[in-house]
Amino acid sequence: MDNLIKKAAKELAKSKRVVALTGAGVSVESGIPPFRGKGGLWEKIDPMEFAHIDSFMRDPAKVWNILIREMKDIVDRARPNDAHKGLARLEELGILNMVITQNVDGLHQMAGNTDVIEFHGNFAWQKCLDCSKKTETFKISLDEIPPKCACGGILRPDCVFFGEMIPAEHLLRSRKAAYECEIMLVIGTSAVVQPAAYIPVAAKESGARIIEINPESTPLTGSISDYIIKGNAGEVMKAIVSEVEILL
Repeated sequence: MDNLIKKAAKELAKSKRVVALTGAGVSVESGIPPFRGKGGLWEKIDPMEFAHIDSFMRDPAKVWNILIREMKDIVDRARPNDAHKGLARLEELGILNMVITQNVDGLHQMAGNTDVIEFHGNFAWQKCLDCSKKTETFKISLDEIPPKCACGGILRPDCVFFGEMIPAEHLLRSRKAAYECEIMLVIGTSAVVQPAAYIPVAAKESGARIIEINPESTPLTGSISDYIIKGNAGEVMKAIVSEVEILL
């Protein structure tokens, strides 16, 4: 693994056009459980019953009580780990241009990344169904369920529910970034959920190097990825950034 970390650091240190694609594996070390896979949230609850926009609009109190209340507690306590901090440091060094994430926790921004495309929105904010005013989730009181805006409208997470579309501008910007980058870091994603899974493919087809960081192999491994560094996102990113700083 050490040789691959040094190889990745050497490539990154020479580049000024790097994009990162991140998934749930980046935030697990911050105490945020994944939605899919073993131990994921969807093993405990049916997403079609509690995470579909139709379910929310039909019975917002039920969705708040079963899904959103728990998510609020988790996100309120979460803090960036070494993976988030490592990506923020690469941006500081002028290497990383953008983060494209499937996560909804806002931890990339909290760590310091300034250009983050959130495919599935951001749970760190709530939006009023009536006036569209946004309020930070940690400021929301749960004394009343569902919680309401000052205007009286019901609050909902500023996330993309099942049954809703990913904003078109997010897709356009992420594809443009994929076509233009020299290196794409693919970190902590299973690479099975579209359209995010296509982003590394688009980058590869445009000539980018794809560096994968994951505990396990994915559908990208050995075909789209140039190589995979197997390990936890925080540990690997911390080691890579340390090497980059030595090289610069």
